Amino acid sequence: MKIKENEINKYLIILLSVSAIIRGFLASIIELGNDEVYYWTYALYPDWSHFDHPPMVGWFIQLFSCNLLFSSEFFLRLSSVISMTINTYLIFLIGKQVKNAQTGFYAAMLYTASVYAFVITGIFILPDTPLSIFSLLAILQFIKYFQDNKNKHLLLAGLLTGLAMLSKYSGVFIWVGVGLYVIFYSRKEFKNPFMYLSIFISAICILPILIWNINNEFISFTFHSDRVGVTGKLHLEYFLTELIGEIIYNNPINYILIIIALVALFKEKDYISETPKRLILCLSLPLIITFWFFSLTKEILPHWTSPSFILLLIFVASQLSDKHKVKDNYLIIPKSITISISLLLITLFIGVIEIQTGFIPLRFTEKSKTIQRYGEGDFTLDMYGRKQIKNEFQQVRENTIKEGTMKENDGMIALKWFPLANFDYYVASPLGINMYGFSTPANIHKYAWINKERGDLKIGDDYWFLTESSDYYEPNRYLKPYFEEINPIDTITIERCGKPSKYVFIYTLKNLKKVPITWFEENDSKNVK
Repeated sequence: MKIKENEINKYLIILLSVSAIIRGFLASIIELGNDEVYYWTYALYPDWSHFDHPPMVGWFIQLFSCNLLFSSEFFLRLSSVISMTINTYLIFLIGKQVKNAQTGFYAAMLYTASVYAFVITGIFILPDTPLSIFSLLAILQFIKYFQDNKNKHLLLAGLLTGLAMLSKYSGVFIWVGVGLYVIFYSRKEFKNPFMYLSIFISAICILPILIWNINNEFISFTFHSDRVGVTGKLHLEYFLTELIGEIIYNNPINYILIIIALVALFKEKDYISETPKRLILCLSLPLIITFWFFSLTKEILPHWTSPSFILLLIFVASQLSDKHKVKDNYLIIPKSITISISLLLITLFIGVIEIQTGFIPLRFTEKSKTIQRYGEGDFTLDMYGRKQIKNEFQQVRENTIKEGTMKENDGMIALKWFPLANFDYYVASPLGINMYGFSTPANIHKYAWINKERGDLKIGDDYWFLTESSDYYEPNRYLKPYFEEINPIDTITIERCGKPSKYVFIYTLKNLKKVPITWFEENDSKNVK
């Protein structure tokens, strides 16, 4: 395929528009995943920061849903749909800044082909959504600064980096990368007062995180220190899982192209100028190396390194623009980019069909043969079937209340942050039921604070307990010491294409005798001592 060089902007607009339409459609038809529906609680109960992440993702949801006035899946995800569209333009500007418009256009297409960019930050609402937009904005300003030395770019980069850190803790790696670049290639910056002012601006931005953690005994930092780091024995299978996940999340074609571009770079192939080359390497490699190191002993999530792989696409685009030089005012769209985008579209099509129909059997455990474990191992059920629960449960609840077994104001509990937030969004909140977490903050996360906002669990009260066969919690095992009676009431069948996909078991919990000790109580007892 060829396009006219002077029509790059036109085709870029087409790319942005088609991408936004597809992602907007998918955002409206797919149910919220475990993480997404949990971040809905950030907007429902906003705070300066939260147990597991900074506050920006909640603020994005509030802004684009008009403070939850519009609370459908589409409006909760709207910031992701818009942000990824902006991000695609930003990656175009970065490519254009470091080389030319052709490089920028190739980078925009490669970015669109990334599963991380298109799906995780472009459809789903996660902390990576605000992280991605503020990171790319900051990096663009840093590149401009180190190319022209105008301090206005440096100060703006400090602000944007601060907002990236206010989105996700890994945003700090932007300053790590800039610091490495200054140490190795631009030591004169140590004498530039605007560099320190830029750092100070970033520090001001993250004050909400620090204040919240000071008020909560730095529980967020403690939680994340347990998730990362090097402890215990070596687990090469964790590292292998991380690599496979990276390849999938970043698109296998993109991943291979990145390796090719890096090999060429280290062979001193001169396809990008020295300043952006060094800066991009400093900005990208530390994050990747750090999490690879952590993955040797701990299980980590593959998308944590994706922001760095996105930046490395600039090398790919730059190399491809050298290989496919503009001729007669026409530029060629490389086959590798076409294949990469095609692979993304095929993956999306199969993924959406699988979520909606379950045509590929994804139950990986023998236990899934029993009704209590039916659907276990099918990760697509995380985004399917909960809309069906509300109406079925509503009828069961109304009948039980009429019989006098339960009361109108009885709450509902769950044992972990998912399916806590899932049941809260799709079942409890629409029916006016208070949803509570019934465990420690390590398991229920923000619900430790939400419990207090909702009046907390009360001794002597009765509660509802729902558990899904795809993620089953045996109530007698977990709840028997806390309630006088645990009664099975009914079972809901969740169907997909006319066949059972999972079951939801409904229990009533009578007369709460005691509650699990909370972090707040542990903290109070420590302070008393």
